[in-house]
Amino acid sequence: MCLYATCCPYKAAVFIYNTGNASPPLNFLPSPNNPPTPPFSSASSLLTFPPHHHCGDLKLEAAMVDVTKWPLFSLLSSEERAVVRQACVYGTSANEVIYTTHGNEVYVFGLNCSGCLGTGDSVSTIVPKKLDFLQGKKIASISYGSGPHVLLATEDGQLFAWGHNGYSQLGNGTTNPGLSAVAITTNLQNKKVTEVACGSHHSLALTHDGDVFAWGYNNSGQVGSGSTANQPYPRKVCGCLQGKTAVGITCGQTSSMALVDNGEVYGWGYNGNGQLGIGNNSNQLSPCRIATLQGLCIQQIVSGYGHCLALTDEGLLYAWGANTYGQLGTGNKNNQLSPVQIMADKERVVEIAACHSTHTSAAKTQSGKVYMWGQCRGQLISLPHLTHFTSTDDVFACFATPSVMWRLVCMEHDDFMTVSEALRKEFDSPETADLKFSVDGKCIHVHKAVLKIRCEHFRSMFRSQWTEDQQEVIEISQFSYPVYRSFLQFLYTDSVDLPPEDAIGLLDLATSYCENHLKRLCQQIIKRGITVENAFTLLSAAIRYDAEDLEEFCFKFCVNHLTQVTQTEAFWQVDGAMLKEFISRASRSGAFKN
Repeated sequence: MCLYATCCPYKAAVFIYNTGNASPPLNFLPSPNNPPTPPFSSASSLLTFPPHHHCGDLKLEAAMVDVTKWPLFSLLSSEERAVVRQACVYGTSANEVIYTTHGNEVYVFGLNCSGCLGTGDSVSTIVPKKLDFLQGKKIASISYGSGPHVLLATEDGQLFAWGHNGYSQLGNGTTNPGLSAVAITTNLQNKKVTEVACGSHHSLALTHDGDVFAWGYNNSGQVGSGSTANQPYPRKVCGCLQGKTAVGITCGQTSSMALVDNGEVYGWGYNGNGQLGIGNNSNQLSPCRIATLQGLCIQQIVSGYGHCLALTDEGLLYAWGANTYGQLGTGNKNNQLSPVQIMADKERVVEIAACHSTHTSAAKTQSGKVYMWGQCRGQLISLPHLTHFTSTDDVFACFATPSVMWRLVCMEHDDFMTVSEALRKEFDSPETADLKFSVDGKCIHVHKAVLKIRCEHFRSMFRSQWTEDQQEVIEISQFSYPVYRSFLQFLYTDSVDLPPEDAIGLLDLATSYCENHLKRLCQQIIKRGITVENAFTLLSAAIRYDAEDLEEFCFKFCVNHLTQVTQTEAFWQVDGAMLKEFISRASRSGAFKN
């Protein structure tokens, strides 16, 4: 399973559970086809979210996804689908759905096992029902377990829970089924919950100040309390996490992971398959740092059923844990007790995906290639396989068992052309343009009205006495063709597609034209493309263009990879004053301590 504000989906079958109070064996690791025995009946699932990308505060937005790839959405009319903004399909057999509309209304429908729809009863429905308690609230994070139980955090930091509660995984101090949502506040007063994660029958919450809270089923120490007693209320996870600032959380079936702001990863709970990555298969009752990842700055972690993936700030991918289905991508079925690098022969990885109810793994590279491996519709794929998909979400829709989404997804509609789509189509179109820019001898066709609406610089240019206002062709000499074309295209599309090196030039332009949003996009591109070789060049550019957030990100990267960075040509070509300032600042941050 995974991290942060964006979610998941499902298919059909009913499991009958023992309704007694017996707990599963201590080290029993349940599977999608052999779930643990809860005190109340259910059909299961778990939910996952858009990955957090950390270490330098890098985050990736969820991709636009066509949710009609999940069969449940065929129950909605085209008119109903047209207003869906976010959607998550969950349940052991992908039989429950929660979705939000553009008006921030929240609806659910489906099988409703253990009351996991939160409608106040356990009656199934194929007609969407509105959840009034979430009226007007925006979802920041959502996750679900194998009961299923559901956790939901709103953008204002409130935490709600409902569904299966046989092990107090709702955090309300009881084991009564949660047919309706309850606000979870015990030990969370004055805390803003930013992210939630569910294991099979335990729960995690991350707060705005970097604390991790856990509760629920604890047979293997997955609550991190130092014991195996179930935890009825949210409890702060301490131990090795004391004094650390967590920036991401994720759960396997009966294990927990946390990513802290310096790129370190900590795990606790069940470890029978090495899913904690600590070099052995002993369960851990409190957080334990993954020493093998020392020296690497992890920016994203995701958990599958019994395995984990981690992505570094350099786009390197590591895997560990269970490997019965080839889900580690190592080319064999051997479990790994410590992280091993995979996809080393591929280009930079920018996104990884897994979900605690599946044995499927996926990754997306810098050029947009999507790979999948593990259990893929019953087939064992032990090496990353290049697909024709454009999104990791498609892998889970078409090949995961159950066919879950690994994160909350956004809808896209192609049955009509929106204003933004029409503008995108008309960029650099000679047929409709009324103005041309000439850059490096090449022409770019644009529309004056669009430029005036979108950019203050052009608004001033075309309504004043500037000579350009009377010209049909405007010459541009201070910026390169790729940079200026990307700038104009941004005005039509709100997006930028440039390599990091060219993004520096665009950052210069954005600074000159006072385009703050474009400036932030450029910084994001540079963050995603930073390498040891270009890090100091990018740091220099960030300082030159007064991009404080980017400067801090590049500085931390340089310090994290100090030995390699100081051996690059860019490092030794910088002027003496900046070199002196960098060394002084690095020293103050403790980079030269033994």
